[in-house]
Parts: sequence; structure tokens; C-alpha cells
Amino acid sequence: MHESESSVKDAKLVISGESIAYGLNILQGIQSETKSSKKSLKDVVTENEFEKRLLGDVIPPSDIGVTFNDIGALETVKDTLKELVMLPLQRPELFCKGQLTKPCTGILLFGPPGTGKTMLAKAVATEAGANFINISMSSITSKWFGEGEKYVKAVFTLASKIASSVVFVDEVDSMLGRRENPGEHEAMRKMRNEFMVNWDGLLTKDKERVLVLAATNRPFYLDEAVIRRLPCRLMVNVPDAPNRKKILRVILAKEELAPNVDVEAITNMTEGYSGSDLKNLCVTAAHCPIREILEKEKKEKASAVAENRPTPALRSSAGICPLNMDDFKHAQEQAKLVQF
Repeated sequence: MHESESSVKDAKLVISGESIAYGLNILQGIQSETKSSKKSLKDVVTENEFEKRLLGDVIPPSDIGVTFNDIGALETVKDTLKELVMLPLQRPELFCKGQLTKPCTGILLFGPPGTGKTMLAKAVATEAGANFINISMSSITSKWFGEGEKYVKAVFTLASKIASSVVFVDEVDSMLGRRENPGEHEAMRKMRNEFMVNWDGLLTKDKERVLVLAATNRPFYLDEAVIRRLPCRLMVNVPDAPNRKKILRVILAKEELAPNVDVEAITNMTEGYSGSDLKNLCVTAAHCPIREILEKEKKEKASAVAENRPTPALRSSAGICPLNMDDFKHAQEQAKLVQF
């Protein structure tokens, strides 16, 4: 910072002690800031035991570990989420004029299983820097009559305290399904009503940055009142050929591939595959080289025992061959055998 040219001596960069001390101070500041952000959730004052229990399930954005770059394809859905979710959270001053530009408080992601709905929800929380509250039946139900409603209320009061936050409800049809079901228990119906009452209360708090993000592969089983509270509905469909190619490139980005691996050919032979199916295909293919090493070790051990030689040492990961096209073809054949 203070010298116009770097000092080089004997082909080595010379750094002064003052510069090293300056760099250490910056590093310590970053580390202390990270620690304070992780401790911030522990410093939240809870009003009751219900909030205290739910606070333990809250995931800070730094611990989610999923970004939009980890999701191949779905560019249109990602752009829409950036506009509806992240922009109001990051630039609230742009949405304070008028009534029509208020941030959306409910988004529904629907589509076939394995298309990336849960990953999108995690990426939204990470990119927006929001705390992630994953709601499931086990976290809000109780054996005591009436406590379920209190847990539901605690979800929203806690979300307000740690805002900005994303309340994620996966398989939302199981929790907020139609109320016409005659076999439904009264406690479940009361929990659903409590959820919708507190959810609607968010609309009166303009400065509260709380988003309810729901995902399901059966949207027609949702109650009409729930659908009304989810004004933005995004379909996450099975990827087409160009999007499958993008997903494969993301999945195989850190893998060692043989020269004969043709991503275009893999794309063409995976028609109808979801993002989850593509990942499972690549995982199965990645196990083929490991299986080959185990077979070689087994044969070498049997040969050594037969010839009274010492057992050869086990091979390391350095001996694993790169993935080739035969591995992917074998993985696809294996996947066909286990289809129902």
C-alpha cells in the first residue's frame, strides 16, 4: 500500500514486518466477524420454550453451503427469485414507494420430484444472507393438546426477531393440505389455521423481512387459502437437453474425466432425467473405477496367497482411473435394472 514497486531480492518477494502485521489485523478482523455472526443467533432473546426449541434448528446463511452456482440450469427461476426475494432484502430502499412494489411474502416452488426445489430454497437463503428456518411436522407438533398452535406462532415470532429470514416448508401439502378431508384430526386443522393467521399477520409489517418459501410436487392438494398466500408460484420442471448439459457440467466440474467423456452424448442418453437422477447417475459412474481397484486388489491378494508371497499393499486414491464413457454407460444400465 505504501510502496510504488514491490521489493524483490534473490527472486523472492520481500515483505516488511509492518505489512505482515497489517495483513494479520485484517485476517483477525474477518475471523472475529465470522465468529460474532455465528454467535448472533445464540444472543437472540427468546420469550418462551417454544422459540428456544425452534432456535436450535435455525441455520445461519454461512452454514447452508448452497449457492445458485451449485445449481445447474433453472436460469429463469433463479432470475425470478433474485428479483422477488434477494433484491428487496438487499435494496429495501427501492421498494418503499407505493403499495404495489412491496416485497413478496410467499413463494411456491412446485414440480416433479428431484428437480432442485429444496436446493433453490437453500440458495435463496445463502445469497440473500437470510437465516434459514426449515419447518417440519416433527418440529411443530407435540403430544400435548394445544401446544402445536404455540409452536406455529413461535415460528413467526422467532422469524421476526432474527430477520431477515426464510421460513421453508418442504412438502407443504402434508401440512397445509385441503381442509375438506373428513379423516383429518382436529389438532391438525387448528395448527393449519394458526399457521395461516400468523402468516397473514406478516402483511401488516412492511419493514419485516420474512419470507415463507414452500415446495411441493402435488400443488393441487393445497388448500385454497394457502394458495392465496402464495402469490408467486414458480414451476421447477424436468430439465430439457440444454439444461441437462448445464447440470452435468456443474456435477462433473471437480471430477477427473478421461478424454473420451462426451457430455453431449451423456445428455442425449438421459432423456427425461431430473437433476437428482443425473447426480445419481454420476455417483454410480464414479464408483466404477473404485470397484475396478478393489477387484485388482482381490486378484493380487489371491495370487500372492497361492504363491506364498507377501500380501501387496493396498492402493491409494492416486491409482483411481479417471471417469470414462464406459463408466457412464454401465451406470445407466445399472439404473435401468433398479427402475420400478
